[in-house]
Amino acid sequence: MPNPSLLRAAALTTTAVLLTGALAGCGDDTGSTDPAAQKLSWKDCPAPSASEGGGTSPSPLPNGGTWQCATMRAPRDWDDPKGDTIGIALIRARASGSADRRIGSLVFNFGGPGGSGVTTLPAFGSDYAKLRTRYDLVSFDPRGVGRSAGVVCENDAQLDAYFQQDATPDTGAERATLLKNTRGFNAACEKNSGVMLPHVATTDAARDMDLMRQVLGDDKLSYFGISYGTELGGVYAHLFPKRVGRAVFDAVVDPTQNSEQATLGQAEGFQLALDNYAKDCTSQVEDCPVGDTAADVKNRIAKLLKSLDGKPLPGIAPRVLTQTAATNGIAQALYSKDFWEYLTEGLEQAYEGDGKILMLLSDSMNGRGENGEYSNITAANVSINCADDKPRYTADDVEAKLPAFRKASPLFGDYLAWSMVSCTDWAVPGAAEHPDVSAAGAAPILVVGNTGDPATPYEGAGKMVQALGKGVGVELTYKGQGHGAYDSKNACVQSAVNGYLLNGKVPAAGTVCS
Repeated sequence: MPNPSLLRAAALTTTAVLLTGALAGCGDDTGSTDPAAQKLSWKDCPAPSASEGGGTSPSPLPNGGTWQCATMRAPRDWDDPKGDTIGIALIRARASGSADRRIGSLVFNFGGPGGSGVTTLPAFGSDYAKLRTRYDLVSFDPRGVGRSAGVVCENDAQLDAYFQQDATPDTGAERATLLKNTRGFNAACEKNSGVMLPHVATTDAARDMDLMRQVLGDDKLSYFGISYGTELGGVYAHLFPKRVGRAVFDAVVDPTQNSEQATLGQAEGFQLALDNYAKDCTSQVEDCPVGDTAADVKNRIAKLLKSLDGKPLPGIAPRVLTQTAATNGIAQALYSKDFWEYLTEGLEQAYEGDGKILMLLSDSMNGRGENGEYSNITAANVSINCADDKPRYTADDVEAKLPAFRKASPLFGDYLAWSMVSCTDWAVPGAAEHPDVSAAGAAPILVVGNTGDPATPYEGAGKMVQALGKGVGVELTYKGQGHGAYDSKNACVQSAVNGYLLNGKVPAAGTVCS
C-alpha cells in the first residue's frame, strides 16, 4: 500500500530512476567506528545493488574525473557505540576548483525517507556543478537504505501483489484485506530485518551525519537537505547546533505536525497541484487533450479512477492498472511541471484503454525497475517513518477522518487517509509526535519554500523557521510549481542558494523569487 511519505521520496529518487536509471553503489570498508581511526578507501563506483535500484555505474565527471564510493563504519546502536557496526555507503565528486578555494564537503540528503543518495546525487550532479567549484559533493545511503544495512521486507513477487491491492477500501471485505496485507508486510519486515528496525530513526541518521562530518575532515557540516532531508537536517541542527556550517533546506517538511496532520497537508498539496495542472493544460494555445476546461479535466480523471475500481485496464503484463496504481501514477507526475506532459500522455492512453504509462509512473514511485526488481525504498520508507512517528492509527480512526481528507482532496483524500494504517502493527514503537528541530546557537540555515509544492506544502517552510528558533532560520519563497525550488532552475533561487553556500552571503529574510 502506498505510504504518504513515498510521495516525498519520489520526486528526487524514483524519478531519477525513471528518467536516467539508478546509478552507483559502494564498496565495503571495515574497521573501527572511531572517526580518528577511520580512513575511507575511495574507489570508482561499481554498479548499484538491486536494493539501490539497479542500473550501471555513474558516468565520468565533466572534467574527466570519476564518481568515487566508500563505506563508513557506524555503530548499529548509538546507545552502544562500541557494539556491532554497520556500513554507511558514501559517494563523492571531488571539488573541481583550485585547492585553495575548497571549503570542504557539501553533504546532500535528497529525501524520502528511503531514497538512496548514492544513486540520486550522480543523476542530478550536473545541477550542482556551480557548488562543486568549492565543495566535494557528497551523499550517502542513510541507515536502512540501499547498501547501508538496507531493510528487507517482502520479495519482488510479494511486492507486485502488495501494490496491486485496493488501498481505498469501499467494503468491509476490502478493508479486512487491506489490513491483513499491511500486517503481512510489517511482519515480513520484522522477520527479515528485525535487528535493524529499532535503529533506523532520523536521530540515528543525524548522528551518522556528525560522524561523517568528522571522518570527512570537516569542522562543521555544510549541508543541502531536500524534502525529508530538511527534517533530517533540522534534527541534526537540534542535536549538534554548534556543528552546523552553511546549510540549505529546500522543499521543507513542517516539523510541528504529527503524521496525520502531515498526511492531510499532502492531500491539500496534491489537490492544489492537480488544480494547477488542469488549469495549465486547458490554458495552452492548442486544445488540452484530456479535457475542455479545468473542471472537465478533473471530472474525467475522477470518472477514470471510479471505473478502475471495478474494472482495471491492461497495464504492464501480467499486472493491470488498478484504481490505486493510477492514483499513485498521477501523484508521481504532479511532482514537477516537467512531468505534466507524461501525465497528459498517460491519461490519453488510459482513456483509450491502455494503462502502461500510468503504471510506469506508479512503478517509479514504488521503486520497481523494468526487470521487475524493487529497490528497498518502500521497506526503508515505512521502517524509518514508523521508527520516528509515535501515533498509531486504526481502521476506525481512518473511517472517522475520511470526511476531512475528502474535503481536502476529492481525488487523493481516501488514498492518503488509508495510508495512515501503515504503522499500526509495527514491531517498534515510534519516537515522538513530531521531530524536535530547535537549534539555538546554530549558524543561519536558508529555508526555501515553494508555493506550488504538492508533497511538502509551502506553509512548512515558515513553520520550520519558527521551530529552528530566533536568528537561525532564514526564509526564502519561490512562487513556482513542483517539489522543491533549486532544481526548478529558477535563477533567483539558485543565485540566493549559491551565494550563501559558496560565499556565506545570507539573503534577506522574506526574499521572494518568481
